[in-house]
Amino acid sequence: MKVACIQLSSGENYNKNFKQIIFFIKQAIKNKADLIITPETCSIITSNKKILFKNTYKMQNDPLIKTIKNISKKNNKWILLGSLPIKDGKKLRNRSIMIGPKGNIVSYYDKIKMFDVKLPNKEQHKESKTYKPGKKLVSVNLPWGRLGLTICYDLRYPEIYRNLSKKKLYFISIPSAFTKITGQKHWLALLKARAIENFCYIFAPNQTGKNTKKRETFGHTVIISPDGKILKIKKHGTGVVYANIDPNLSMKLRKIIPSLI
Repeated sequence: MKVACIQLSSGENYNKNFKQIIFFIKQAIKNKADLIITPETCSIITSNKKILFKNTYKMQNDPLIKTIKNISKKNNKWILLGSLPIKDGKKLRNRSIMIGPKGNIVSYYDKIKMFDVKLPNKEQHKESKTYKPGKKLVSVNLPWGRLGLTICYDLRYPEIYRNLSKKKLYFISIPSAFTKITGQKHWLALLKARAIENFCYIFAPNQTGKNTKKRETFGHTVIISPDGKILKIKKHGTGVVYANIDPNLSMKLRKIIPSLI
């Protein structure tokens, strides 16, 4: 199984973000990736609500989703849109959307844990003002094993991952827009911990660089093995990381160390 995790630097220009996403997805298809994953909020990153709502759609009307459906069907690929803001009444959902090789939405997950923080550099985020939190854990059966869906700030809540692991997971996706200041301190440590605790591969595409005047993300998109080894990492800049993985390793390790029983 070949996995591709895309590192983006999405900003306030929806059309520019759209083109960047398609460019890297097509690149991953050329490189024969079986599963392709984008970061969190890949279509738009902005603290300006006018810009955000102007470039946000209901799931059935989203132009990016429609385009990815066609690409998936044409190329027989599994593509996970790490997350998009999706309209749901007066608020939005931060939604991870799995599109299957037949060009259909196989499953989707709404981010449970809202990023409401004040950081030491005076940076503030209040995700709950704009987004409704999800309530359900979601996993998807892929041809290579079961994938658990999570998003960014969920990473700090190990109980989410332990409960997902009861579903006999092989992999966990953690598409993110992890900030630079928190990423430098905790990103890789938390990802390795989630991999080791749950004996799962971790697929963690992240946003990078200056997304807006008020937001800078950490990059370091990474693929981690179930024993916590970094298989591939891209520290800075946009692009794609790939890893050929053995899905059976997850279950082999669970048998050796039965800590998930």
